[in-house]
Amino acid sequence: MLVHSRTGKWAAWSVFFVLFVPLFAVPLLVILAASFTTNWSGAFPSGPTTGHYAAATGGDSLQALTTSLITAVSASLLALTIGTWAALAAASLRRRGRRLLDALFMLPVAVPSVVVGLAVLVAFSRPPMLLNGTRWIVILAHTILVTAFAYSSVSAAIVRLDPMYEQAAASLGARPAYVLWRIRLPLLLPALTAAAGLCFALSMGELSATMMLYPPDWTPLPVQIFAATDRGSLFTGAAVAVLLMGTTLLVLLGVARIRTRASFR
Repeated sequence: MLVHSRTGKWAAWSVFFVLFVPLFAVPLLVILAASFTTNWSGAFPSGPTTGHYAAATGGDSLQALTTSLITAVSASLLALTIGTWAALAAASLRRRGRRLLDALFMLPVAVPSVVVGLAVLVAFSRPPMLLNGTRWIVILAHTILVTAFAYSSVSAAIVRLDPMYEQAAASLGARPAYVLWRIRLPLLLPALTAAAGLCFALSMGELSATMMLYPPDWTPLPVQIFAATDRGSLFTGAAVAVLLMGTTLLVLLGVARIRTRASFR
């Protein structure tokens, strides 16, 4: 949009396609093609089939998809609640307090997720908070990993809020709780939905920390994909990966639609 000449626009689009196609589109198209083939020994796949999707949409894979959805929704809701509360609290602090809170919530992002998984495993493997071997330790780890993104998204939106609405409500005698529920949170709704979508997508694809924590009866879909490819079932793993991408994309499209409606209210 910043390029006005026709030549400049064509050049910008050319550079975009040159970078986008090999870096982003081709790997995804390869996964999609692999999910419909039985053999890939040459430059192109051969033996087209839809049989891999029978395994990807039933049995253990379907249960793993349900596990991933429950984990991602739970972690996203918890992260959104904690992150929003912390962002609202940080907005009322002085600069030093905000920096301290920013550092605290961004710490899980600054270290590898496998370190977070190890920390959670060590911290919650003994009483009084014995979560090891349960689904709750996986949900907790995902919540820790994605809360930083909810916090940063809501914090950025709070900075852009016009204080005039809150001041007008306060001048009319509105209580702080009323201002929060009826003014601040509705104004933050687009940022909240965007943060929820981001947290959900990150949780759906999380693998490193999950590999250290998941119990046998709570296996998320990324672990199922890793297990399938580790056994040599690359094409079945590709079909399960397509299922993961499609499910995540559908949920994100739904969240984007909600966000669009909230933005035009």
